[in-house]
Amino acid sequence: MATAISPRYPETAVSDFLARKHRLLINGRWVESSSGKTFATLDPATGEVLSHVADGNKEDIDRAVAAARNAFDKGPWRRMAPSERGKLMWKLADLIDAHTEELAQLESLDNGKPLAVARAADVPLAADNLRYFAGWATKIEGNTISLSVPYTPGARYHAYTLREPIGVVGQIIPWNFPLLMAAWKLGPALAAGCTIVLKPAEQTPLSALFLAELIQEAGFPDGVVNVVTGFGETAGAPLVAHNDVDKIAFTGSTEVGKLIVQAAAGNLKKVTLELGGKSPNVILKDADLETAIPGAASAIFFNHGQCCCAGSRLYVEQSIFDKVVDGVAQQASKIKVGPGFDPGTQMGPLVSEEQLSRVCGYMESGFNEGAKAVVGGKRKGEKGYFVEPTVLVDTNEKMKVVQEEIFGPVVTAIPFKSEEDLIPKANDTVYGLAAGIWTRDINHAHSLAAEMRAGTVWINCYNIFDAALPFGGYKQSGWGREMGHDALELYTEKKAVCARIG
Repeated sequence: MATAISPRYPETAVSDFLARKHRLLINGRWVESSSGKTFATLDPATGEVLSHVADGNKEDIDRAVAAARNAFDKGPWRRMAPSERGKLMWKLADLIDAHTEELAQLESLDNGKPLAVARAADVPLAADNLRYFAGWATKIEGNTISLSVPYTPGARYHAYTLREPIGVVGQIIPWNFPLLMAAWKLGPALAAGCTIVLKPAEQTPLSALFLAELIQEAGFPDGVVNVVTGFGETAGAPLVAHNDVDKIAFTGSTEVGKLIVQAAAGNLKKVTLELGGKSPNVILKDADLETAIPGAASAIFFNHGQCCCAGSRLYVEQSIFDKVVDGVAQQASKIKVGPGFDPGTQMGPLVSEEQLSRVCGYMESGFNEGAKAVVGGKRKGEKGYFVEPTVLVDTNEKMKVVQEEIFGPVVTAIPFKSEEDLIPKANDTVYGLAAGIWTRDINHAHSLAAEMRAGTVWINCYNIFDAALPFGGYKQSGWGREMGHDALELYTEKKAVCARIG
């Protein structure tokens, strides 16, 4: 099978991986899809085929869930000493570090992001997340409880709680940070003792498949982690609806999240959702503009704007509005847009032709409703899925570009006169994932943070993540949290045990 490749092409190991026949990982074995079908994954910088992967369907999901169920009910994983689970997770993290270059190159090719960004952020953060949760494996604890039962006078009881793994977990990850989102999902589930069926996004399956090989190399028991590549309708939907799945963890759009809630109702499986955002980023007149302006640009243009928490609504105090907009526009105009493998690239292509059409459609909608582009505003070039970094002004809260998640490098800049004017505007969204505040007055910053209806509020910074920081949203940005000990609790059930002792 001939494989089209980017001009500045990767190491032999990555080239060999792309040329390989990619199958499904089920019960510790690499198997064909039941249909024998495959689908192509594309290089978004060129639109050309990178590789072909197995097209999993309901039958494959059934096989994977059966393997995960058997591994949970009869296998050694949840009965293993927690420290042994932690050791395997740490070993996997070490293997990720050892294969940083291959994983970064696969992520850059499949997603489009700059190779330097994948090396510096995506891969190290994935390893760090696994190490963080490896440490939690030995710290899942219950409590003892003193009882006073009025209707059994004189009786004594020994009561305690246990934290137990929730069971078989279906995990569906997005295409914007494929490797990192896999680690976010796998970490707490593995630490808790759950078994997993992981479905990567069809646009970006390669790093998950490479990670699955590392999971095998690390020595995880068969069936603990199963990976089924495929499409949402034919693989994701059967996974969500499966009666032997105890929990679904999904990261993606709010629209799909709502469908998942409905599909999960069959057996009332637990659901966690990390969904969309339309995050306000606020610059006050006393802010350090030398920090705030590049910070605001990074908040929206990082990862090509394909971040659920992107600072896509920029609110600037009236007296400094023109200066800030001009500064952010200058930052945007200097961004080098190009293929992820070009060493000078600062922003790669959008992930797919579908996403390109979506982002361009939103910009056109904004122009039709009266918005103006200070910089950008259109597709860049004719080959690949590139969009110019864009700053829109003359926008208002009724416009689609202000209300709806674009998921691209497009920011709407809106002036405000006072805090009383700002807060209702900042919170005027169905989402509540993140917010940013830029000011020298730290007391004022904390006061504003308390008013923001968002799961994360950054002060004088943006896009700062750590495995110990819980991440998730208010309102239609989702249910539950990723990372931190909050995530671990979402992969366990609490059991109360009560014994009469006298």
